[in-house]
Amino acid sequence: MAITMYNPFMEDNEQRNKIRNFAIIAHIDHGKSTLADRIMEITGNVSARDSKDRMLDTLELEQERGITIKMQTARMNYQYSGKNTDFISEAPYIINLVDTPGHVDFSYEVSRSLAAAEGAVLLVDATQGIQAQTLTTVYKAFEYNLEIIPVINKIDLPSANVEQVKASLVETFAFDEDDIILTSGKTGLGVTDLLNAIIEKVPCPNASTASEPRAFVYDSFYHEHKGVVALVKIVDGSFAAKDEIVMIGSSTEIEPVEIGYVLPQLSLQEKLKTGEIGYIATGLKDIRSVHAGDTITLKQFEKKAQLLPGYVRPKPMVYASLYPIDADDFPQFQEALEKLALNDPAISFQKENSQALGSGFSCGFLGLLHMEVTQERLEREFDIDLITTTPSVEYKLELATKDYSKVEAVNMANIDSEGMLHIRNAAEFPDPSLINKIYEPWVEVEILTPEQYIGGIMELATKRRGLYKTMDYLSSQHIAGHKHVLIKYDIPTAEIIIDFFDQLKSLSQGYASLDYTFKEYKDANIVKVALVVNYETIEALSFLTHTSNAEYRGRETVKKLKELIPRQQFKIPIQASIGAKVIARETIPAYRKDVTAKLYGGDITRKKKLLEKQKKGKKRMKQFGSVELPKDVFIKALKTN
Repeated sequence: MAITMYNPFMEDNEQRNKIRNFAIIAHIDHGKSTLADRIMEITGNVSARDSKDRMLDTLELEQERGITIKMQTARMNYQYSGKNTDFISEAPYIINLVDTPGHVDFSYEVSRSLAAAEGAVLLVDATQGIQAQTLTTVYKAFEYNLEIIPVINKIDLPSANVEQVKASLVETFAFDEDDIILTSGKTGLGVTDLLNAIIEKVPCPNASTASEPRAFVYDSFYHEHKGVVALVKIVDGSFAAKDEIVMIGSSTEIEPVEIGYVLPQLSLQEKLKTGEIGYIATGLKDIRSVHAGDTITLKQFEKKAQLLPGYVRPKPMVYASLYPIDADDFPQFQEALEKLALNDPAISFQKENSQALGSGFSCGFLGLLHMEVTQERLEREFDIDLITTTPSVEYKLELATKDYSKVEAVNMANIDSEGMLHIRNAAEFPDPSLINKIYEPWVEVEILTPEQYIGGIMELATKRRGLYKTMDYLSSQHIAGHKHVLIKYDIPTAEIIIDFFDQLKSLSQGYASLDYTFKEYKDANIVKVALVVNYETIEALSFLTHTSNAEYRGRETVKKLKELIPRQQFKIPIQASIGAKVIARETIPAYRKDVTAKLYGGDITRKKKLLEKQKKGKKRMKQFGSVELPKDVFIKALKTN
């Protein structure tokens, strides 16, 4: 294997000066993917015959739901056609586009795309104006010191309020009104002006300053023939397919199968140079060897090269356990989850066993939509039927003893450096007498809403134990006929992961938008509600909750179980309890055979004798009989929850 010696003075600066790397950022459903389609058509990256809607949304779920789940890249050539003579050139410019998701659950995808770009196109819907994720993504772009190009999209719609949205952008972000570009992703109007603005305003990648070549891994996926494929931005130097390279973070040595550009289809090349975005097919079959956020260098510079900044591994906010309905599918499920985790590094998982559901994985997600999408992708792409337990959050417990041998079934892997026990489900909850304090995660919630819905939204937040912080009018302009207000609350994470977003949309008739970020852990009165069927605790259905919600959730759960558990020859009590205190109870009545049906006439004592015999038999059955819950009861109960 030949060794390529690196010379920083041999970089092709002329080519680097013609590279523009930019991301499209916006709130969900503001037209990012449609605009990306028009850009690819105008630059000739795709022919009119091959053109289709949402070309960069490659997942079936993305096409079906109309949302972007995975960030996608595309390399294009564009001949500048603007009026600034400084940018007129015979050779075309190289544009690397990154299309990002807009939903809050996939905000980690946005941060990775911004780390690989020098500029960002801020897209705002002309009919909706600035939304919650608009604010968040702009602030992220500011953190990365990116050049931001404001764009108002969907100007062709009859309900567009272009002037009002333009004034709102100027007032909120201090943009110059002349810099705001008007486009229609549907018709292509204004897209050429946007491309010219990208050439003029987005800076080219910085010149190489390090003494060793480095590439930033911003995403990765698994290819059946090429193995693990790392999507990279070359920050310093250049890389060729013949080079021996190494991942600095994981110390994984790689002999690349091939390297090239993403058009968005993979296009084989001989070399990737400074500032370029492309891919490196590693040939690795171990999907855990390549991590987004890692840095690649040549093997001879492994000890000298430094990790590149720009990516922090996302912290899961919601936890749930996934189990295959058919136990024989577990090996296939494990392999599928590992492959999916490579494409989606925000998923964390560890193996666990349930007495009721068998072997599965406890998984961490960034939100409910992230969890739902993950389950659907596993079921569709890998043909596995799954059951998901009730979502929960991660609690921190301060134990009364440092002798962990006294804490039953404690997992030492869940003890952090400060001696705090981390738990995610009721089965891990220790004896309350061994707990000093329990801490639950809180998030800072930003709700952007028209002013007429303020009352109902504040009432909803208060019911969810929210702490009011601030309320500010976003601008003095009316957008879609309303003034918009930004309301900030601190709310426990457990209170927003189930149906908070649905309730918010219902209260605001769909106009309010939500964004949230993790803030801190706070002391809380968390209890374990144990579900007891026929005096036996069912850990798979037990849950953790705040004491203020315990009685209500307990009553609802026992009512559902009464409908789901099949009747027996004896009465079955179903209880929800906190320790020894029963907070809710339902009873499934027994089947009753009419033992007196065969009698006709005669003394009443004959009937009494038969009924007494039946009564003794039922008492004996209740004493020695047991209730074995069918697996479908757990599945239906968890799906209902």
